[in-house]
Amino acid sequence: MLLLTVGAYLLGVWVKKKSGLALLHPFLISIPVIITVLTVLDIPCKTYIEHNKLIDFLLGPCVVSLGLLLYDNRQIVVKNFIGIMTSVVVGSLIGIASVVLLVKAFGLNDIFLLSLEPKSVTTPIAMSISESIGGNVSLTAVSVVLCGFVGAVFGPLCIKIAKIKSPVSKGLSMGCASHGLGTARAIEMGAVEGAVSGLAIALMGLATAVIIPLFNLVLLHLIS
Repeated sequence: MLLLTVGAYLLGVWVKKKSGLALLHPFLISIPVIITVLTVLDIPCKTYIEHNKLIDFLLGPCVVSLGLLLYDNRQIVVKNFIGIMTSVVVGSLIGIASVVLLVKAFGLNDIFLLSLEPKSVTTPIAMSISESIGGNVSLTAVSVVLCGFVGAVFGPLCIKIAKIKSPVSKGLSMGCASHGLGTARAIEMGAVEGAVSGLAIALMGLATAVIIPLFNLVLLHLIS
């Protein structure tokens, strides 16, 4: 099962390199491959998860390792601290407000609103926020994954179109909009981009956890 996971990802990397298409992200390739193998061989998801505990364990050190990248670029972070904090708060507000507008535009019920509001936050924090405000945790998890994928694939293109040159701005946009997957892509863009993006994940989680309850309270007051 561990070889299946690693092999499927490496296959995705190979397909992306050969095709040259940003849309063919390794993440998008590996998931269907794994699902197909599990279905054909009739392997329960529980068995697959149990045999991939090593990867789950390595997620912790991988996240912590971002701290080293952040430490190496601490002077840049300190210099742009006010801009970073402002961007995170604004990014969180826009992320939440966009969900409200889309949910209302498509006439969806409140469960979609509560489940999708934390979409731009890393999965553990998003699921915790969703559960605390009465959302559907499974729907939240799916939305977070999709948000990360879209950001990792189209984020660099949006940055290029907007002609953003600042490494700090690039890292902030990727981290605030698409959390882990976006940060992985930001690291490929540069050390500063990766460091700031990693910081943005933590700050975005904190800001969103505080803003969503207040935002919903104000929204409820306006509706009533």
